[in-house]
Amino acid sequence: MSSPPPRAAVGPVGMVNGFDVADLASQPADIASMIDRRNGLLGPGYQLFYADPIEVTAARGVYLYGGDGTEYLDAYNNVAQIGHCHPRVVEAVSRQLATLNTNTRYLQKPLLDLAEQLLAHFPAPLDRVTLTCTGSEANDLATRIARHHTGAGGIIVTANAYHGVTSSVAAYSPSLGPGAPLGPHVRTIAAPDPAAFPDEVALTAAVRDDVRRAADDLIRAGYGVSACLLDTVFSSDGVFTHPPGVLRALADEVRSYGAVLIADEVQAGFGRTGDDWWGFTRHGFVPDIVTMGKPMGNGYPVAAVVLRAEIGRAFEAAVRYFSTFGGSTTAAVAAQAVVTVIEEEDLVARARQVGASLGDALRDLARGTDLIGAVRGVGMFYGVELSAGGSSGDNARIAREVVNRMRRAGVLISASGPQGNVLKIRPPLTFDQTHVDRLAETLAAALRSVDRTAREV
Repeated sequence: MSSPPPRAAVGPVGMVNGFDVADLASQPADIASMIDRRNGLLGPGYQLFYADPIEVTAARGVYLYGGDGTEYLDAYNNVAQIGHCHPRVVEAVSRQLATLNTNTRYLQKPLLDLAEQLLAHFPAPLDRVTLTCTGSEANDLATRIARHHTGAGGIIVTANAYHGVTSSVAAYSPSLGPGAPLGPHVRTIAAPDPAAFPDEVALTAAVRDDVRRAADDLIRAGYGVSACLLDTVFSSDGVFTHPPGVLRALADEVRSYGAVLIADEVQAGFGRTGDDWWGFTRHGFVPDIVTMGKPMGNGYPVAAVVLRAEIGRAFEAAVRYFSTFGGSTTAAVAAQAVVTVIEEEDLVARARQVGASLGDALRDLARGTDLIGAVRGVGMFYGVELSAGGSSGDNARIAREVVNRMRRAGVLISASGPQGNVLKIRPPLTFDQTHVDRLAETLAAALRSVDRTAREV
């Protein structure tokens, strides 16, 4: 499989949908003042969404609210998996903070109750859970466990993957760009893009070949192969959800080298694909380790690593693992509230049903414009690839313009992919048909406006 084209030079530090200081002069006085204040107080690296940043002051369900009272339909923030400020989570966290909040070195039923409830949604071989605070921490822990289990250090990821921001995890998060170079122990493979191959057989063969190439190179370099870490919807690579089954072949190839397959479910998990609770399920295989993060606490910081017991034995024998807040009492009840809401409100089925309608609406739009090259996705996760011709930079600028026009119309999405030209749509699982209709209508208007502007130029 060939490497993807270079990233488009759009947006600040590789963030396609980021605020650029060049836009400061066009901001209202109060927003410009807040941006200046922010720049004078916060440390390096912080960025803002959108050409016109939003001051958010409240949220509820599928909406964010601006300081001026503007209501924004949130079709991007997968942190609020079950909707912003869900009352079940708010009540559980408030009650627990008023009672007890301490660490895992004490016996506590909430931690065990959560572990049982969470593991009930995994295939039987995955029977142990370790709680962390963030997805970055979960991926760091997962790769540490893999190194102890295999005795090797090499890691394979996709070419534009994002797995976190800590020093060790940034070393295998190529989407962070040249300012965060890959570690010498990291090799990349291309995301499985079916459009690049005549059929699924050819795609699967190419995936296997790519894994072999990366693994053999790690072995030659003396690192060996510890793990292949994959986001199961390849979200930062541009969203590749089909054909189901391709990851099974990839996992077989990885394991033939004695390495483990880590499924990063931070973005795909907790029912987002609509097929099941986890993105890996639709590919028909069971990973060795699964990581999860953002949506697990619906805004409260909690994440986890789920693994086969035997994979963790070497790590347990050599390392004492502890986190003050990973697995705290309040984190446990927040996550348990999220799991319970998904169960009781049947949100996996809702993601499947409403997500199918969302997919149909996006494909209808694609048939009516030359700006859309492909619609990829499943459930409540879609990537809309913009391909209007010209350079990759042109397509990325069009994507940025579409995102910003939708923001001005009160609907929030973003963009991703190695070229920055894939609209990224991740609504809360509580979206309904009226929300789908509004999103589709706003996107259609933004596409018409961008197309008209392009033709006039």
